[in-house]
Amino acid sequence: MTETSGKVAFITGAAKRVGAGIAEHLAARGMQLAIHYNRSASDAELLASRLRDRYGIEVLTLQADLRDIAALAPLVDQVASHFGRLDVLINNASAFYPTPVEGVTPDQWQELLDTNLRAPFFLAQAAIPYLRASQGCIINLADIYGDRPLANYLPYNISKAGIIMLTKSLAKELGPEIRVNAIAPGVALWADGSQPAEDTRQRVLAKTALKRAGSPEDMAKAIAFFIFDAPYVTGQVLAVDGGRSVY
Repeated sequence: MTETSGKVAFITGAAKRVGAGIAEHLAARGMQLAIHYNRSASDAELLASRLRDRYGIEVLTLQADLRDIAALAPLVDQVASHFGRLDVLINNASAFYPTPVEGVTPDQWQELLDTNLRAPFFLAQAAIPYLRASQGCIINLADIYGDRPLANYLPYNISKAGIIMLTKSLAKELGPEIRVNAIAPGVALWADGSQPAEDTRQRVLAKTALKRAGSPEDMAKAIAFFIFDAPYVTGQVLAVDGGRSVY
């Protein structure tokens, strides 16, 4: 038995990519997991089965479109009811696609802000009583572009800037019982369906101090730091970007 046995983490958007990496790392630390997905049912179920077999933990999978505001509180309630507790909420799910400023549509604006900012707030709100009971924490996935905007991604940039302020505001509102922090990744994985050309990738990586991309495991380790090793840290945003933010 590990010191985290029985503790429960709820991770949104955890079926693949960075979310799956976070799930894998926390499973290895002995946490029970609730894995949320929207359209990636087969990925979520395969991941859950593998984590159960490899680590002997309990894994609950849940489907929801996080743009559906009415689904958010019941989602959190389902996790807490199933496990009898909730210790960590990780707001990982995110929408990301180019939106050149002159062509941004109301639907694009709504999707990006609803998924990336509104949902994390209302999930956090629903989780408050459970996290207070467990003296738990919330970890948000921000982005270096919440501070230094990426051209042609204006609504996305705004949503992640909002996540940074949401993290700080929630930390102030929810202390001392609940800690709230965020990580701001740089390049962990190139975006789905939009692998940039090799010269573009190299230009991006040249603007990092470590001259290489990170990995989902790098993001997961930073999150684990906030969960397990930082009991006196709240309201902070940790850049996990290989030093890109210093350029």
